[in-house]
Amino acid sequence: MSTIPKCPSCTKENTYQDGDLYICPDCFHEWSVNGTGIGEPTESSDAIVRDANGNPLADGDSVILIKDLKVKGYSTVLKKGTKVKSIRLGNASDGHEVDCRMEAGNFMLKAAFLKKA
Repeated sequence: MSTIPKCPSCTKENTYQDGDLYICPDCFHEWSVNGTGIGEPTESSDAIVRDANGNPLADGDSVILIKDLKVKGYSTVLKKGTKVKSIRLGNASDGHEVDCRMEAGNFMLKAAFLKKA
């Protein structure tokens, strides 16, 4: 049996150890072997949402999708390179931090699949 824990962010078991870090390839969450997350805000600071390149995002920013994203339950695909204007940030417990409106509808997206425009 593996001693590598499930990802605390998405609870999937597809994690691996890289040096002193555990890494989840599904949601890109990284945390140290002693249990603290990399880049996680402390309790005294507000949560900062960062894009795939590590740039902080704010309400009203424009972002670009860095990967084709299939919409669960629909045949719609959000294409790589699509620009999304006027995003709203939220701290969703499932990791979908960015709320946005596109031609295909309203979506909650993970910041790991976005880059700041």
